[in-house]
Order: sequence, then C-alpha cells, then structure tokens
Amino acid sequence: MDQPPPSDVPDEPSDEQSSASDELPEEPELESYRRGRKAASGVAAGAALVVGAAFAFVRYHPARVAIEGVSMAPTLLPGDWALVVTPDRFHRDDVVVVEHPQRPGYEIVKRLIGVPGSAVAGRELGEDEFWVEGDFVHRSTDSRDFGPVSRAQLKAKVVLVYWPLERRRLVR
Repeated sequence: MDQPPPSDVPDEPSDEQSSASDELPEEPELESYRRGRKAASGVAAGAALVVGAAFAFVRYHPARVAIEGVSMAPTLLPGDWALVVTPDRFHRDDVVVVEHPQRPGYEIVKRLIGVPGSAVAGRELGEDEFWVEGDFVHRSTDSRDFGPVSRAQLKAKVVLVYWPLERRRLVR
C-alpha cells in the first residue's frame, strides 16, 4: 500500500513527455475510393446513350398515332395513343399502319395476316401482296373488302400503347 490515492489533478508532464505532446499527431491523408476514370466513363456512357437514341430515331422514324375506330378492339381502342416505327421487314401478326388503297393519304391500323407466298382467303398472295385484317371482324374495313395491299402501302409497325396510362403496354 505504498501508492498514494488517486487524484483528480493530472500529473505534470516531464520534459520528455511535454515535447512529444506539443507535437500534434499527423492526421492521415484522406484517400478517395473513387477512381478518376469513373467521371470519364460516365461521360462516355451518356454520349453512347445519346448516340444510340439518335441512331434509333434516324433508323426507325418513331411517330405517334391516335386510334379512332373500333376495328382493332380489344387490342387497340378508340382514344389510345400508340408509338409506331418503320421496320425493315414486316412479319405475320404485326399490327401495322396501312395506307388505304382506295383513299390515298388515309392511314388505317390493321393486323398483318398474310405475307407474300402465303395462302389467305382462298388465294395465294403474290410477291408484293400483303393481307391485313382488323381484330374486330364485324366492324373492320380491311383486305376482305379491298383486297391485298402492296409493300409500299405498309407505313409502320405499332410497337406500344402509351396513353391512357392504365392501358400502357407493348402491342403484340
């Protein structure tokens, strides 16, 4: 029990301790865990996105179309707004925008039922003949009325409905 009781007053430092305590400890350099290339890669990704969008716009010529009649119900209803693109090729069952053969400049939306070489309605389609029909058979003016259409009359393919929001979806 040779030790004195603990005191609330700190002991005075010796000369060795005072010189060490006068020097503040060096703070470590803060290191960033970001790599400098990320900013450049973000710029490159943004540029690639812009270039891709520009290419898609030039390549596919997106446009919008308003659905007015019931001939494509239930796939498309009056009041729907759809996005259309111009593809290289059209395939059977595509929903397409067609220039009406008897009314130049008037475009209608129908489903592509027959392509060149296929048999539709008891006839084989020729090299440049396509057969289009509405989904609502009883209320559609289509190839059953005016016959096959040419490739030049196929204007676009319907890709998606974007308005009204509750009907937003891809068109198949």
